[in-house]
Amino acid sequence: MSEQPERESIISLLSLIGRAQRGHLNAALGEIGIYAGQEVVLWELSRQDGLCQSYLVERMCVQPPTVSKMLDRMELAGLVRRSPDAEDSRISRVYLTEQGRSNLQGVREIWIGLEQRMTENLTPEERMLLRRLLLQIYENLSRDA
Repeated sequence: MSEQPERESIISLLSLIGRAQRGHLNAALGEIGIYAGQEVVLWELSRQDGLCQSYLVERMCVQPPTVSKMLDRMELAGLVRRSPDAEDSRISRVYLTEQGRSNLQGVREIWIGLEQRMTENLTPEERMLLRRLLLQIYENLSRDA
């Protein structure tokens, strides 16, 4: 670690930013009746409807019971529906409902607003650089995962 106090280290700053971002995101999503993490399911299904639960587990980097519980909750809220795969009944496919589709616009607006707030005093060039640096950090950490 560098000679900086722990609170000023990159890992500490990323952790602080992550907590602050999650707090803002949770509050905003709660206003439209969505829990944190559910927006990722909505995004994935908007890109490709009928995904299997195992793909969502992999994409979200969580345990299968976490996704299963999340989908139970989303199904009760009318955001998604699950159906067995036509060829393999062991596989469960997840589909967006009209309600889920209509909530996507609210999620988009929340994400855009939060990103604007996070990068408020940055120039367009600084935003591009920040994005590039964060992608590099992610690549570094994902390489051997």
